[in-house]
Amino acid sequence: MTEIEQKLTNEQALALTKLDAVSSQDELDAWKQAHLGKASPVMLAYGMMGSLSKEERPALGRVINMVKTALEAAYAEKEGIVRQATLVSNLEHERVDVTLPGHQPRRGRIHPLNTTLREIYRIFGDMGFQIYRSPEVETDEFNFTLLNMPPYHPARDMQDSLYTETEGVVLRTQTSPGQIRAMREFYPQDIRVILPGPVSRKENLSARSEIEFIQVELLVVGRDITFANLKGTIEDFAHRTFGDDARTRLRPSYFPFTEPSAEMDVECFICKGKGCSVCKGSGWLEILGCGMVHPTVLANGGYDPTVYSGFAAGMGIDRTTLMRYHVDDIRHFRNNDIRFLEQF
Repeated sequence: MTEIEQKLTNEQALALTKLDAVSSQDELDAWKQAHLGKASPVMLAYGMMGSLSKEERPALGRVINMVKTALEAAYAEKEGIVRQATLVSNLEHERVDVTLPGHQPRRGRIHPLNTTLREIYRIFGDMGFQIYRSPEVETDEFNFTLLNMPPYHPARDMQDSLYTETEGVVLRTQTSPGQIRAMREFYPQDIRVILPGPVSRKENLSARSEIEFIQVELLVVGRDITFANLKGTIEDFAHRTFGDDARTRLRPSYFPFTEPSAEMDVECFICKGKGCSVCKGSGWLEILGCGMVHPTVLANGGYDPTVYSGFAAGMGIDRTTLMRYHVDDIRHFRNNDIRFLEQF
């Protein structure tokens, strides 16, 4: 046996003797550092192998591995004994003071966007609308073509779309594709539905714009549906949501899937019509776009536009919530800041 091998054998015996005297976790950690750490004799012996001949290295390697394995096995066994002893000691000496006051659990809250959604469901439910769900990932055909926006139509440039890796598949830019799906499912019945859900657009983030936001789409299809029905419905909704004294206005607009088209504004809640950063100095905040369903869209849904008519509207829930609670930045709703959410 070489001198190095003899030293390793002695180290093993010494280490096992010291391990028998260990009785606490701190002592066990110190023992491991001394006899299995990087500066321990066993680990330093690995570095000596480079100075030995090829014939001497295998014999020394076997001794080092044998000693290291024996010490690791002894450490693992002792660790179990120390942990068990510590647990027994804690159970014998530690006591829980049941007279101490407890901690009141924090109650969860409904997110303000969900609160607004539930209120909208209730309002339109009172008007006889039912909820219709449609896919959040759509084909180009449903998201654009069937909504009177064929390829290369300039209206496609109105929305910066987010396409997936699959050709012709897009994250829906509005809930309007659900109009086609609802019409094809309900035909030839009359329709009165709302279509809620998230939509995605490549927007510049600002106090009033997000990449993802929630929309609720309205769709009514039947015989003798007029613009007066549309105006009465959305004005009733606005007053139920923002109060009877809320000032609203309808402005002519353009959407390829409705004709005629309009946008509804509500007077800015921050500046009361004087102009601020939230309303971009206009004194008004747009809450929805609307119009009579375009004859082409009706036909694509399976309804004869010479017999049936209808109206549609789409509103952003984030902006509606912003106005209801007088929040000055729409980005707060998705930052998950507890300090903000606890106010609701």
